[in-house]
Formats: sequence, C-alpha cells, structure tokens
Amino acid sequence: MGKIKVAICGIGNCASSLIQGIEYYREENGQNPIGLMHPEIGGYKPSDIQVVAAFDVDARKVGKDVSEAIFQPPNCTKVFQPNIPIMGVKVSMGKILDGISEHMKNYDASRTFVVSDKKEATREDIVRTLKDSGAEIFLNYLPVGSEKAVRFYADCVLEAGVALINNMPVFIASDETWAERFQEAGIPLVGDDVKSQLGATIVHRILADLFKNRGVKLERTYQLNTGGNTDFLNMLNRSRLESKKESKTEAVQSVLKKRLDAYDIHVGPSDYVAWQKDNKVCFIRMEGRLFGDVPMNLELRLSVEDSPNSGGVVIDAIRCCKLALDRKIGGVLYSPSSYFMKHPPRQFPDSEAYQMTEEFIAGKRTS
Repeated sequence: MGKIKVAICGIGNCASSLIQGIEYYREENGQNPIGLMHPEIGGYKPSDIQVVAAFDVDARKVGKDVSEAIFQPPNCTKVFQPNIPIMGVKVSMGKILDGISEHMKNYDASRTFVVSDKKEATREDIVRTLKDSGAEIFLNYLPVGSEKAVRFYADCVLEAGVALINNMPVFIASDETWAERFQEAGIPLVGDDVKSQLGATIVHRILADLFKNRGVKLERTYQLNTGGNTDFLNMLNRSRLESKKESKTEAVQSVLKKRLDAYDIHVGPSDYVAWQKDNKVCFIRMEGRLFGDVPMNLELRLSVEDSPNSGGVVIDAIRCCKLALDRKIGGVLYSPSSYFMKHPPRQFPDSEAYQMTEEFIAGKRTS
C-alpha cells in the first residue's frame, strides 16, 4: 500500500508512545495483536506509518534523530519498545509563541522544558520542511493552551497542502471558519482533542449513556484526574485550561438525556503529582435516582498510562486520514472525528460514532 508520511509537532510523551507503537506492531506477527482497535485499515497497517518531519523547542530534542529524541527528558512515559532504529529524521526547531507556560520555568529542568537557543522557525521554514519531507499528515501534539501556536501551525499546514490531525483542545475542526478553510483547500482535517482508547472521557461517556438507557436520572457528577507528566504540569496554569475543560465537559454533557447545570457537573484535570509520571489516575462519581425515586451513586477509579492510551487512537486516525487523501476527500472528517476526538464538530453517541467510522473505512461514507 505504500507509506503514510507524517510530520509531528511536539515530541513529547504522546509522540514517544506513537512511535514506539509503530515499531512494536511492526514486530508483532499475530493476526489480532493486543491493543489495536484495527490491525488494518483500508489495507494500511501501523507499520506503514513513517515519520518524515518533526518539530519541537526543547534543547534536548532539537537536532537529534527522532528515534533518540522520543526518550529525552522531560518525557517519562513507559518504554515498551526500547529498540527504535535510527530514522534519519532530525527534530527541527519550531515556533514557541504561547507553547510554553511561564510557570513551568520554576520547576526542575528534568521535568519541564529547556528551551533551545536555536533560532525559532518562521512560517516559511515550517512550510518548506513539510513540502521537502513529502509529509502528507501533520500531527499536532502541542501543550494545552497553545492557542496562538496551534493556529500558526494550522496556517502552515494549509499552505503546505498537508492534512491535519488536531490531538489537543484548541478548536480547529470544531471552528466553522477553520473547517471551511480546509474544505475549500480540499485538505482532510480530524479534530479536536484526542479521546483515549480507554480513558476517563470515554468511560465517563459510556456510563452516562448507560444511565440514560436504563432510565436512571443523573443528578450530579464529577471527573477528577491527576498525573505527573508535563501535560498535567502545564495545566497547573488554570488560564490555559478553558478549552480543555470545555472539551471534556461537553464530551459528557452531549450524551446526557438532559444537560446538567454547571453547578452539578465538574469534569477536568485536577492536580499534578510528580511521582505519578505518565500514569493518570481518574476518579469518577455519579449520583442519580432509580425506580421509585430511590437514590444511588457510583464511584470508579481508573489508572492508565496516559500517552500509550492516546496512541491507540491516533494510529487509527492517521490511517483514516490517509484513506481520505487516497479518496480525494477534503474538509472535516466527521465520522472519524466523532469517534476519535472529545470535541468534534458534531457529537454522536459512541456506538453510533463507531458505526459511522466503520462505514467510512469501508467507503460507505465520504466524511
């Protein structure tokens, strides 16, 4: 089928897990490898994904081969595939803008950014690198709250004619103006804010849908999350959390029979615990009323390695995006976005989004 050429912006834990996964499943010979939702999509396997360009701003990553950069601090995710062949792709210096929160400079350098002294890339530099590399799909892994930086790179992607998968909660696919720009350019777009394979949001959504289907009135709920990676450290700056909180809250509200008042629902990152590293611990509580107006409550604790959890979804989003390129489909891919992302342009129950995505893969849907 040929290679799927991707560029990655932000060589952090999520990029590390994705790249480890590509190599891990290359070596996996089983017919139904553990951890993949789709061993094959449209003839493409995970091993068909090839990283051809990469951008970061950390001195410990810029200038290094991607195979080495993914294991540099502050990355702290689980190493499940330690042997990554030299890829022949060096990490290029990117554009900072609002990509780094000021408060992170007060933490130990091993857990935060060491900004490269290399000259920041210009728009022309980014576009040139994308074109020269032959990249087909751009993966956005910038930190939460990087509003200006995400829009800068989205502009670069449009100019370079490269598809975009927006894995974080700055709204591009779910913004009508940006969606129209990608539609007019005939460039595929998947977003916004990746929904983990089995993470806090998908579990909370499924439980909320279960309450609705079983006639249980949900009265109030919370989702609290702690972690020790740079994502959680970055989100200690509450001013950067607005879009993230909106994304996660709307993902749950959208499946309820009746939307809860803001007072009765809290969904969002809660605190940074350094020793947890890339382990994310989620606490969900749901209070409702059963038959006869009898009260009940449910409490759940979920512990997952955060970044591999998203890698299992992105590896499918990439292949769906490639199908769109092969089929010359431009604009927002509504079906994959609704299944893979927390804040897609159109929300559907997960069972329906799953079926829509299967139909897209089979060629029965055009977006």
